[in-house]
Amino acid sequence: MIYLEDVRIGDKADLGRHTFTAGEIKSFAKRFDPQPFHLDETAAARSHFGRLCASGWHTAAVLMRHKIAYLQRQEAEQRVRGEPLAGYGPSPGFRDLKWLKPVYAGDTLTYATEPMETRVSESRLGWGLMFSLNTGINQNGELVFSFISIEFVERRPR
Repeated sequence: MIYLEDVRIGDKADLGRHTFTAGEIKSFAKRFDPQPFHLDETAAARSHFGRLCASGWHTAAVLMRHKIAYLQRQEAEQRVRGEPLAGYGPSPGFRDLKWLKPVYAGDTLTYATEPMETRVSESRLGWGLMFSLNTGINQNGELVFSFISIEFVERRPR
């Protein structure tokens, strides 16, 4: 991870893609969000969604998996270059979570994150906060969900 002072506002990062299958939608829903339109095609067909769709929490969990993998790749590249690594996390929260369109079985989401703002933390010396827009866009180019994450990022040592 880079230091807070090195974060470039608007520097969008492609986190990866994921195709949601019926099996994984049902498996996630069975454990974490057991609503009928996530569990059963027949029940989903009778719902306002019209067919089986992923839990919004499932779409967010997949984004998180991709975001962590992205950060791990970035850190590995920094180590190879001999660059210092800044501390990162935890997150004190998020805001403006929006599930704008359903994610159906067979849909592929492209995930991205983009820093929007940084500021020095008033409560943690040597740290700052980074506010990032996180998005999931389906294979039709439609924004299906978004939220603003807040993460602690270490400041450059003085």
